Amino acid sequence: MSPCPFPLRTSAASARALAQLLLLVICVAIAPVPVASDAAAQSRIKDLVDFEGVRGNSLIGFGLVVGLDGSGDSLRTSPPTETALVGMLERLGVSVDGKTLGAKNVAAVMVTATLPPFARKGSRIDINVAAVGDAKSLHGGTLILTPLAGVDGKIYALAQGSVLAGGVKAKGEAAEETTGVPTSGTVPGGAFIEKEIPFDYKKQTSIKLALRDADFTTARRIEEAINLAMGRPIAMMLDGGTVKVKAGPKIARSPAHLVSRIENLPVKPAMKARVVIDQRSGTIVLGADVRISPVAVAQGNLTIRVTERPTVSQPSPFSETGSTVKVPSTDIDVDQAATKRMAVVPANTTLADLVDGLNALGVGPRGMIDILKSIKAAGALHAELVIH
Repeated sequence: MSPCPFPLRTSAASARALAQLLLLVICVAIAPVPVASDAAAQSRIKDLVDFEGVRGNSLIGFGLVVGLDGSGDSLRTSPPTETALVGMLERLGVSVDGKTLGAKNVAAVMVTATLPPFARKGSRIDINVAAVGDAKSLHGGTLILTPLAGVDGKIYALAQGSVLAGGVKAKGEAAEETTGVPTSGTVPGGAFIEKEIPFDYKKQTSIKLALRDADFTTARRIEEAINLAMGRPIAMMLDGGTVKVKAGPKIARSPAHLVSRIENLPVKPAMKARVVIDQRSGTIVLGADVRISPVAVAQGNLTIRVTERPTVSQPSPFSETGSTVKVPSTDIDVDQAATKRMAVVPANTTLADLVDGLNALGVGPRGMIDILKSIKAAGALHAELVIH
């Protein structure tokens, strides 16, 4: 091996510096990776609140869907459809005698849409259509030009286009099958905005944030997050559902710029202890903060099975007096679920403990619903019980 062409000369000071550098590299290499804890449970402000003035507006109109394959309204039993069809044809310069109309290829529909905030002329929006007569299906139909008005009666959009029905209906000579709702559908991008709603957002001197789930703790956290990010006390909690933020040229270039700065700030919402029950589907959702006081729980099932086993008694062959008789026979089985036991739920039971305890009892979703109702009635369930 050839000697190094540049001999390494190391002094005591440089040796100490080199040792410190190596120690720093080793510490960085073995340093544990930080684990996100509370950050994972945080949400953006825009996901927790609605900004004042930023909302949609409902539009509605009455129109006609044409081109249906015999699945439209019966004009004789749907006067509004016939009147609207005759009026439309007359506006187009076609003179029609209403008594001669009989085709079932037209359906009267209600057209609805939502005008989004800050929508401008020429923009497209989606629309929904739904039959109001006795039409069987809107498949293959086309919505003809329909004005959409707001609650003030003014026209804000014009709708037209091919309808995408939301169901299928098949019919034969001896059977009929319907899937979904074929009498309603949508027209993606089916309306052009013709009129804008006057609203000058830049003139706002303050912005109110309305919490979707009112909570004083969450409102205070939003207030603190905004003030910390802006470096000044511009946010103030008015109540559990409203936070007011000052706006002005000294704070941000415009209220829109201010909203863009604060809407993505992370905030950890305070969740209420809540148990939601859907009795129709047997669905149970329990919040993480649900607590239960000491209580004893037992669930017993009384099952009675009644089975009929009738038998037939026949007379002897060639008997002149006997007759065939059906003799009833009934089996009754009573199961009192003797293997079920009473379980004691200790104090400060968490969600996981409660689920484990109910599963240990062999309780199904329906039984859990009855148990949770009973625990709430006993005053041991410290959570809001919401039943649908």
